[in-house]
Amino acid sequence: MKDKLPDFLQGVIEEYPEVWKAYQTLGEACGTAGPLDPKTVRLVKLALAIGAKSEGAVHSHTRRALREGITREEIQQVALLAVTSIGWSSSMAALSWIQDVVDKQTQSD
Repeated sequence: MKDKLPDFLQGVIEEYPEVWKAYQTLGEACGTAGPLDPKTVRLVKLALAIGAKSEGAVHSHTRRALREGITREEIQQVALLAVTSIGWSSSMAALSWIQDVVDKQTQSD
């Protein structure tokens, strides 16, 4: 199951499909450019989203991580690791965004 994209983004994709395709290709190339395994790549992407304080990206990477078999505890640890880098409040916000996704998944199971 793919993430449902926001309506605005879906409109941009429909208007500029070649830009979206190039963006996806770049993402795939970056993900396979080095020795990191897919699980580590996903957790790093989650960490970057947390550091950027991007709620939407944290939600997206959390959903993907869960689908890829990464545990709730592993995902939550990424937010906890951020405490000493980006601060308590920002890390707790990220942890709450992760919990949003975990709660939603639990309700749908």
